[in-house]
Amino acid sequence: SGFRFHPEPGNTLLDQLLASARLRNCSFAPPWPEIIGLAQGLINTPTTLSVHPGGVIITPQPVTDYVPVQRAAKGVPVIQWDKDGAEQAGLVKIDLLGNRSLGVIRDALAEVRAKGVHLDENRWQPEEDTEARHLIKTGRTMGCFYIESPAMRLLQKKAGRGDFEHLIIHSSIIRPAANDCIRTYLQRLHGEEWRPLHPLIADILSETYGIMVYQEDVARVAVQLGFSPAQGDRLRKIMSKKDKKGQLADFRDRFFRAAAEKNLSERDAESIWQMMLSFAGYSFCKPHSASYARVSFQAAYLKAHHPAEFMAAVISNQGGFYSTFAYVSEARRMGLHIVPPDVNTSKISWSGHGRELQVGLMAIAGLSETTRNRILQERHMEGDTKKFASMLDFLQRVRPADDEARALIHAGALDGLVEKPANRSRMHYQLAQWRQSRASAVNRLFPPPAPSLPDLPGRHPLEQLRNEYRVLGFLCHSHPICLFNQHRRRYGMVLAQDFNKFAGHREKISFLGWPITAKIVGTKTGQPMEFLTFEDETGQVECTVFPETYHRYCHLLHRKAPLVLSGIMEQDFEALTLRVDHVASVSIRGKRVTYPAGSNHPR
Repeated sequence: SGFRFHPEPGNTLLDQLLASARLRNCSFAPPWPEIIGLAQGLINTPTTLSVHPGGVIITPQPVTDYVPVQRAAKGVPVIQWDKDGAEQAGLVKIDLLGNRSLGVIRDALAEVRAKGVHLDENRWQPEEDTEARHLIKTGRTMGCFYIESPAMRLLQKKAGRGDFEHLIIHSSIIRPAANDCIRTYLQRLHGEEWRPLHPLIADILSETYGIMVYQEDVARVAVQLGFSPAQGDRLRKIMSKKDKKGQLADFRDRFFRAAAEKNLSERDAESIWQMMLSFAGYSFCKPHSASYARVSFQAAYLKAHHPAEFMAAVISNQGGFYSTFAYVSEARRMGLHIVPPDVNTSKISWSGHGRELQVGLMAIAGLSETTRNRILQERHMEGDTKKFASMLDFLQRVRPADDEARALIHAGALDGLVEKPANRSRMHYQLAQWRQSRASAVNRLFPPPAPSLPDLPGRHPLEQLRNEYRVLGFLCHSHPICLFNQHRRRYGMVLAQDFNKFAGHREKISFLGWPITAKIVGTKTGQPMEFLTFEDETGQVECTVFPETYHRYCHLLHRKAPLVLSGIMEQDFEALTLRVDHVASVSIRGKRVTYPAGSNHPR
């Protein structure tokens, strides 16, 4: 996550950088102060006329009859007004946005159909499926559209509901400014007695336990208090804008006058108004939320019943909430076997077969699209499958660049072309020989005989794993955290799958985890804190780092390496989080696991 600058009178960008706990070890010697000063002058300076990624204007007659039009830098026609001005002028504006998860569902269904299982999308009712509901209820929805983020999975666990109707509520209530509303909602969901803030709005909010959840709730409540439908809709739109302060003051006065005329107490009116303010930034109308929940259920169904095909589609389409590393870990926890890439069997994309998930050629860093396509073309010459018989056969037919061939070796994609066990040192030697023989054979009439390979020692296992991780971004055969097994046993560290045993206890525990996601937020007083997700091979752990701990350890929290996290397990309804109070890094030196000098590792 990057550094965010908040301009304040008398507070320069350099001042904020110097005050940042995360940058405490950085030196800002000349010429950096001058560079940072110049950079501050660029803040809020527009660089180009940007184009809305999906906004489209529709008019009855040619657009130029209604609004000035010009050509953008890429040649497409754009109007000269921004989206707010176009909307205020009465133009019909539609946002046409892509949804990568629709591609995930499309590809997963295609793989399932190719194996003889047909799902009729017109009659498919994933919302009624027991297993899909259970995944949603328990928050095991990594890879599922819109309900895979840590916050959403925690909400699902806390709510303990897997039905379609509650998922519609959850898909809309999970918004940045709604923490207080979510807490009240969960308490009422689990049986706390409640009454509507006022009889006037009782029916409007009855299905959401008296909480405003959807955008239209704002308009409907405003109308109930005396606003016209047009005024209520205008208030709804202003509430959803990120920059609304200037327009909101007038509506606030009107709202409180209308509430007083309906005999609402000032306290009740303020409570309703504060609930409306939770719609800051973004929120959904109910149809929008329902359509999202429908796609979420389709994904959950495929994950429950066709896990290999589903996870292959998730990783191949990319763009999910998590990295490929995290999705591979999730697939392994689901009981899927990760099959390494293989030039004779891998497709370009990932593929699922039964309980196996095969790595696609697209996962290999440095392998060009041209070479990937050539591998498949050579395998299927003239409609026949002609597999590569040996490493030499592969090199002669595909002719990859040196760095591409080395990446294929590191990824294990050529292991099937040599004697078992594969000796990566000999494979690199053979690559060098082939390259040399090609260079020397330019003026030869006949190719030279295949040279013999010397008996070379294999690469050190750790070096081999590092190379594999470097080109793939993950390990195929195990989670890298398993390299620390002896260390975890020695210091009595808790596995993620055993965290529920410590629920409700005040016992301090230690956990060795791999970082997956992180989100820095500010407290009400403006202090930074962080929510993080860590994992081991058995599961994931949601962690909370409060300001004091964050200030001490923030410089460690953003490394792509394992960390020892110590703290107390906290339970909120059915969700568990680790309240972290100590962080230490670990590393591997040779065959030993070591801590940095001066760290207080758990004993």
